[in-house]
Amino acid sequence: GGLGDVLGGLPPAMAANGHRVMTVSPRYDQYKDAWDTSVLVELEVDGRIETVRFFHCYQRGVHRVFVDPPSFLERVWGKTGSKIYGPRAGVDYRDNQLRFSLLCQAALEAPRVLNLNSNEYFSGPYGEDVVFIANDWHTALLPCYLKTIYKPEGIYQTAKVAFCIHNIAYQGRFPFSDFSLLDLPDQLKGSFDFIDGYNKPVKGRKVNWMKAGILESDRVVTVSPYYAQELVSGEDKGVELDNIIRKTGITGIVNGMDVQEWNPTRDKYLDVKYDETTVLDAKPLLKEVLQAEVGLPVDRNIPVIGFIGRLEE
Repeated sequence: GGLGDVLGGLPPAMAANGHRVMTVSPRYDQYKDAWDTSVLVELEVDGRIETVRFFHCYQRGVHRVFVDPPSFLERVWGKTGSKIYGPRAGVDYRDNQLRFSLLCQAALEAPRVLNLNSNEYFSGPYGEDVVFIANDWHTALLPCYLKTIYKPEGIYQTAKVAFCIHNIAYQGRFPFSDFSLLDLPDQLKGSFDFIDGYNKPVKGRKVNWMKAGILESDRVVTVSPYYAQELVSGEDKGVELDNIIRKTGITGIVNGMDVQEWNPTRDKYLDVKYDETTVLDAKPLLKEVLQAEVGLPVDRNIPVIGFIGRLEE
């Protein structure tokens, strides 16, 4: 979806501007080009130590890092039937909070422990002078761990966190008693504390990961100026976090387009390639191919309108 598109296209654009860029994602598959770095870190979740290893590939100037506790890979049923968040729609895996806690902790470790030398301008670990861009609720513990574990130890003193909201409807709401699973001090309870009118997953008080991510980050951003306005326009559009976002403020930055991937002069999915000089000849031909493929009447004079949006209840 949109988040996948952003993580595909934004990091190479940032690298092209001269930044040193790393993405950190769960290792949900045996990605053929991502190699085991043999770097291991021990992280604590729910009172036990988990050993996490990092896989890595370097593409278009970006270090792509994949976090590999077994709990990510073993939940997914092959490349096509993958179930990343739960066994079926609307149901969470029981250990989702522990899995995403590990992701957040691993993302804080990666810049410090990975010795990466893929680029002639940058070498070695990233060090501590970094900006973390935390995307959606799954990454909301990152600013919390940064503030309560790392900074008090004198680590990441200058690091900042921008929290990016791609879809406000998914917030990571869990029973309030689950706060103890997160290995965070009681001083952060208020940032997670949330009461809504729903009985899922439990009635009454809940923890709300996204609420904490918004409150504990240095900046809150979202995927367009219009969506930023929408999120503070009322309880329904802000899905009950509108008052929190009004408190912190939010900046809308339009999602861009990956102009290397979406380049009609060399797009492998186009039967006829084109540029600005041949577009008027090529597009009617491509329209006819599309009409034939999907069973529409083949007529180059009929408009065909494409819509990209969310199919959801």
